[in-house]
Amino acid sequence: MSVIATIMNSATGQPVQKMTFGRMPKPWASFNLESGELVTIDRVQVGKPAPGKFVASVEVWVTPKS
Repeated sequence: MSVIATIMNSATGQPVQKMTFGRMPKPWASFNLESGELVTIDRVQVGKPAPGKFVASVEVWVTPKS
């Protein structure tokens, strides 16, 4: 089951993009943004699912250089 995560900018707190991972991303992993920039994950935050739902929100916080 894939995980759909919102990529968040740690410096500004703004969302950067949505991304699909094959499994839950590890806090030390690196990946490329749509812009091609290589970033390392600062933290992974998993929210609580809404009442009656099974899908929880996942936020991956990164610090892009640009």
